Amino acid sequence: MDSKYTFALRRIALLGGIEDYVVLSSRELGDALEMSQQSASKRILELLDEKLIIRDLGARKQRIKLTPKGVDELKQEYGEYRRIFEVNDQITLHGVISEGMGEGGYYICQVGYMMQFQEKLGFRPFEGTLNVIIDKEDVNKLDIIRSAPGETIYGFTQEGRSFGGAVAHKSKIRNIDCAIIIPERSHYDNVIEIVCQYHLRRTLSIGNGDRVEVKVKV
Repeated sequence: MDSKYTFALRRIALLGGIEDYVVLSSRELGDALEMSQQSASKRILELLDEKLIIRDLGARKQRIKLTPKGVDELKQEYGEYRRIFEVNDQITLHGVISEGMGEGGYYICQVGYMMQFQEKLGFRPFEGTLNVIIDKEDVNKLDIIRSAPGETIYGFTQEGRSFGGAVAHKSKIRNIDCAIIIPERSHYDNVIEIVCQYHLRRTLSIGNGDRVEVKVKV
């Protein structure tokens, strides 16, 4: 995204425009962005066109709020800055093992996935996933992981059924090589699925409710 939009979104967010509407005139935004009122008015229209903000035109002053798309753009920038200043080569996630939906084994064992896992991760996963609910304090770290390149696992069609793509991020649990799998269409924002060549529950003697530490390469 154009940096001029990011800068404007950041100023609006600092005024409180993520949680609620903020009363903000073109002149006030211009002062915050160090530009003329006319240029600020144009910038607001550009942000509206890009669907990065929504606007409520009141009787006296306009009210502005970031859209979910606008918030996501700031989160991406936040993740990039954290990678520059806070993250070296890995991120540590903490969480609790949970019961999955029982579908991991079915998907993992598909030939289209297995071949890619072997090629890109260097191992054939055990036919199942370890689900971990990430601690609230670490959920924001997932945005950094999602913004990292990772290993692309392409979707495919098999016997008339479509299987979606994902991104795999190499990881370790107690020095055992594994990988976090982030599907293209994920149902949860705070749950990760982990694949490994070993049955992690048996190998590490862990089960539902146990805490784990996952070190993710970025």
